[in-house]
Amino acid sequence: MAPRVALLAGGAVVLLLAAVAARASNDEGDALYALRARLSDPNRALRSWNPNVVNPCTWLHVTCDHANRVVRLDLGNSNFSGSIGPELGRLVNLQYLELYMNNLGGEIPKELGNLKNLISLDLYDNKLTGSIPKSLSKLNSLRFMRLNNNKLAGSIPRELAKLSNLRIIDLSNNDLCGTIPVDGPFSTFPLRSFENNSRLNGPELQGLVPYDFGC
Repeated sequence: MAPRVALLAGGAVVLLLAAVAARASNDEGDALYALRARLSDPNRALRSWNPNVVNPCTWLHVTCDHANRVVRLDLGNSNFSGSIGPELGRLVNLQYLELYMNNLGGEIPKELGNLKNLISLDLYDNKLTGSIPKSLSKLNSLRFMRLNNNKLAGSIPRELAKLSNLRIIDLSNNDLCGTIPVDGPFSTFPLRSFENNSRLNGPELQGLVPYDFGC
Protein backbone atom coordinates (compact mmCIF):
# COMPACT_ATOMS: atom_id res chain seq x y z
CA MET A 1 0.00 0.00 0.00
CA ALA A 2 2.86 2.38 0.79
CA PRO A 3 4.02 2.75 -2.83
CA ARG A 4 0.44 3.43 -3.91
CA VAL A 5 0.00 6.07 -1.21
CA ALA A 6 3.27 7.71 -2.26
CA LEU A 7 2.18 7.66 -5.91
CA LEU A 8 -1.17 9.25 -5.05
CA ALA A 9 0.55 11.89 -2.92
CA GLY A 10 3.00 12.65 -5.71
CA GLY A 11 0.15 12.99 -8.17
CA ALA A 12 -1.65 15.39 -5.84
CA VAL A 13 1.45 17.57 -5.60
CA VAL A 14 1.75 17.67 -9.39
CA LEU A 15 -1.89 18.65 -9.74
CA LEU A 16 -1.50 21.35 -7.09
CA LEU A 17 1.54 22.81 -8.82
CA ALA A 18 -0.30 22.74 -12.15
CA ALA A 19 -3.26 24.57 -10.58
CA VAL A 20 -0.95 27.22 -9.11
CA ALA A 21 0.76 27.69 -12.48
CA ALA A 22 -2.61 27.97 -14.22
CA ARG A 23 -3.78 30.65 -11.79
CA ALA A 24 -0.53 32.58 -12.31
CA SER A 25 -0.91 32.31 -16.09
CA ASN A 26 -4.50 33.56 -15.86
CA ASP A 27 -3.50 36.55 -13.74
CA GLU A 28 -0.62 37.42 -16.05
CA GLY A 29 -2.84 37.00 -19.09
CA ASP A 30 -5.41 39.33 -17.55
CA ALA A 31 -2.71 41.93 -16.87
CA LEU A 32 -1.39 41.72 -20.43
CA TYR A 33 -4.86 41.92 -21.95
CA ALA A 34 -5.56 45.00 -19.83
CA LEU A 35 -2.44 46.53 -21.41
CA ARG A 36 -3.72 45.60 -24.87
CA ALA A 37 -7.00 47.37 -24.13
CA ARG A 38 -5.05 50.58 -23.41
CA LEU A 39 -3.08 50.50 -26.65
CA SER A 40 -3.84 51.54 -30.18
CA ASP A 41 -2.23 48.86 -32.37
CA PRO A 42 -2.35 49.90 -36.04
CA ASN A 43 0.17 47.23 -37.09
CA ARG A 44 -1.80 44.47 -35.29
CA ALA A 45 1.30 43.37 -33.39
CA LEU A 46 -0.97 42.04 -30.62
CA ARG A 47 -3.34 40.08 -32.86
CA SER A 48 -2.49 36.82 -31.07
CA TRP A 49 -3.35 38.21 -27.61
CA ASN A 50 -6.57 36.28 -27.15
CA PRO A 51 -8.20 36.56 -23.69
CA ASN A 52 -9.80 33.14 -24.22
CA VAL A 53 -6.38 31.46 -24.31
CA VAL A 54 -5.47 30.52 -20.74
CA ASN A 55 -1.71 30.61 -21.22
CA PRO A 56 -0.27 33.96 -22.48
CA CYS A 57 3.02 32.16 -23.22
CA THR A 58 1.59 31.33 -26.66
CA TRP A 59 1.15 35.03 -27.51
CA LEU A 60 3.53 36.87 -29.81
CA HIS A 61 6.14 39.11 -28.14
CA VAL A 62 5.72 37.31 -24.78
CA THR A 63 8.47 35.07 -23.39
CA CYS A 64 7.96 32.69 -20.48
CA ASP A 65 10.23 30.55 -18.33
CA HIS A 66 9.99 26.78 -17.80
CA ALA A 67 7.17 27.32 -15.28
CA ASN A 68 5.06 29.32 -17.77
CA ARG A 69 5.68 32.60 -15.96
CA VAL A 70 6.01 35.72 -18.10
CA VAL A 71 9.62 36.94 -17.93
CA ARG A 72 9.95 39.12 -21.01
CA LEU A 73 7.73 41.53 -22.93
CA ASP A 74 9.11 42.71 -26.30
CA LEU A 75 6.90 45.51 -27.64
CA GLY A 76 9.53 47.96 -28.82
CA ASN A 77 9.22 49.88 -32.09
CA SER A 78 5.66 48.70 -32.77
CA ASN A 79 3.90 52.01 -33.45
CA PHE A 80 1.73 51.75 -30.33
CA SER A 81 -0.03 54.74 -28.82
CA GLY A 82 -1.97 54.89 -25.58
CA SER A 83 -0.72 54.48 -22.01
CA ILE A 84 1.06 51.82 -19.98
CA GLY A 85 -1.30 51.49 -17.01
CA PRO A 86 -0.82 49.97 -13.54
CA GLU A 87 -1.72 46.40 -14.53
CA LEU A 88 1.84 45.60 -15.59
CA GLY A 89 2.79 45.73 -11.92
CA ARG A 90 1.13 42.31 -11.59
CA LEU A 91 3.78 40.65 -13.80
CA VAL A 92 5.95 39.99 -10.77
CA ASN A 93 8.25 37.55 -12.60
CA LEU A 94 9.04 39.97 -15.42
CA GLN A 95 12.73 40.51 -16.13
CA TYR A 96 12.67 42.56 -19.35
CA LEU A 97 10.14 45.26 -20.16
CA GLU A 98 10.74 46.59 -23.68
CA LEU A 99 8.32 49.36 -24.72
CA TYR A 100 10.78 51.66 -26.44
CA MET A 101 10.26 53.66 -29.66
CA ASN A 102 6.47 53.92 -29.60
CA ASN A 103 4.07 56.82 -29.06
CA LEU A 104 3.07 56.00 -25.50
CA GLY A 105 1.87 58.88 -23.34
CA GLY A 106 0.76 59.40 -19.78
CA GLU A 107 2.78 58.74 -16.66
CA ILE A 108 5.04 55.84 -15.72
CA PRO A 109 2.88 53.80 -13.31
CA LYS A 110 4.24 53.62 -9.78
CA GLU A 111 3.14 49.96 -9.79
CA LEU A 112 6.18 49.10 -11.91
CA GLY A 113 8.02 49.22 -8.61
CA ASN A 114 6.43 45.82 -7.86
CA LEU A 115 8.53 44.14 -10.58
CA LYS A 116 11.23 42.95 -8.16
CA ASN A 117 12.85 40.65 -10.76
CA LEU A 118 13.16 43.32 -13.45
CA ILE A 119 16.61 43.55 -15.04
CA SER A 120 15.93 45.97 -17.90
CA LEU A 121 13.41 48.81 -18.13
CA ASP A 122 13.38 50.32 -21.63
CA LEU A 123 10.77 53.05 -22.14
CA TYR A 124 12.87 55.42 -24.25
CA ASP A 125 11.62 57.31 -27.30
CA ASN A 126 7.99 57.73 -26.25
CA LYS A 127 5.89 60.67 -25.08
CA LEU A 128 5.75 59.84 -21.38
CA THR A 129 5.00 62.69 -18.99
CA GLY A 130 4.97 63.25 -15.25
CA SER A 131 7.78 62.42 -12.87
CA ILE A 132 10.00 59.37 -12.42
CA PRO A 133 8.28 57.26 -9.73
CA LYS A 134 10.21 56.87 -6.50
CA SER A 135 8.87 53.32 -6.38
CA LEU A 136 11.40 52.32 -9.05
CA SER A 137 13.97 52.38 -6.24
CA LYS A 138 12.53 49.00 -5.13
CA LEU A 139 13.79 47.28 -8.30
CA ASN A 140 16.87 45.78 -6.68
CA SER A 141 17.66 43.52 -9.66
CA LEU A 142 17.59 46.39 -12.16
CA ARG A 143 20.72 46.83 -14.31
CA PHE A 144 19.44 48.96 -17.20
CA MET A 145 17.05 51.91 -16.98
CA ARG A 146 16.52 53.87 -20.21
CA LEU A 147 13.87 56.59 -20.01
CA ASN A 148 15.49 59.02 -22.44
CA ASN A 149 13.68 60.96 -25.16
CA ASN A 150 10.40 61.45 -23.36
CA LYS A 151 8.72 64.43 -21.69
CA LEU A 152 9.45 63.53 -18.08
CA ALA A 153 9.63 66.38 -15.57
CA GLY A 154 10.46 66.88 -11.91
CA SER A 155 13.63 65.91 -10.09
CA ILE A 156 15.58 62.65 -10.26
CA PRO A 157 14.49 60.64 -7.20
CA ARG A 158 17.47 60.26 -4.88
CA GLU A 159 16.01 56.94 -3.79
CA LEU A 160 17.34 55.53 -7.08
CA ALA A 161 20.82 55.67 -5.55
CA LYS A 162 19.83 52.50 -3.64
CA LEU A 163 19.92 50.48 -6.87
CA SER A 164 23.32 48.92 -6.33
CA ASN A 165 23.04 46.67 -9.41
CA LEU A 166 22.24 49.51 -11.79
CA ARG A 167 24.91 49.69 -14.51
CA ILE A 168 23.35 51.94 -17.16
CA ILE A 169 20.89 54.80 -16.82
CA ASP A 170 19.81 57.21 -19.55
CA LEU A 171 17.54 60.11 -18.62
CA SER A 172 18.67 62.44 -21.40
CA ASN A 173 16.33 64.51 -23.54
CA ASN A 174 13.56 65.11 -21.01
CA ASP A 175 12.53 68.12 -18.90
CA LEU A 176 14.05 67.08 -15.59
CA CYS A 177 15.09 69.68 -13.04
CA GLY A 178 17.08 69.99 -9.84
CA THR A 179 20.43 68.26 -9.42
CA ILE A 180 21.89 64.84 -10.26
CA PRO A 181 22.45 62.44 -7.34
CA VAL A 182 26.06 61.43 -6.72
CA ASP A 183 25.64 58.51 -4.32
CA GLY A 184 25.69 54.80 -5.12
CA PRO A 185 25.80 53.92 -8.83
CA PHE A 186 25.32 57.58 -9.78
CA SER A 187 29.00 58.14 -9.00
CA THR A 188 29.84 56.10 -12.11
CA PHE A 189 27.31 57.41 -14.65
CA PRO A 190 28.62 59.80 -17.33
CA LEU A 191 27.03 63.23 -17.65
CA ARG A 192 25.75 62.33 -21.13
CA SER A 193 23.21 60.12 -19.34
CA PHE A 194 21.50 63.34 -18.20
CA GLU A 195 22.17 65.79 -21.05
CA ASN A 196 19.51 67.91 -22.76
CA ASN A 197 17.46 68.52 -19.63
CA SER A 198 17.49 72.31 -19.71
CA ARG A 199 16.46 72.70 -16.04
CA LEU A 200 18.91 70.14 -14.65
CA ASN A 201 21.75 71.85 -12.81
CA GLY A 202 24.48 69.23 -12.76
CA PRO A 203 25.64 66.94 -9.92
CA GLU A 204 24.74 67.88 -6.37
CA LEU A 205 27.66 68.90 -4.18
CA GLN A 206 29.02 66.36 -1.71
CA GLY A 207 28.19 67.10 1.89
CA LEU A 208 25.43 69.59 1.12
CA VAL A 209 21.69 69.10 1.38
CA PRO A 210 20.35 68.54 -2.18
CA TYR A 211 18.52 71.54 -3.51
CA ASP A 212 16.16 71.19 -6.49
CA PHE A 213 16.92 74.35 -8.42
CA GLY A 214 14.02 75.28 -10.67
CA CYS A 215 11.75 72.38 -9.63
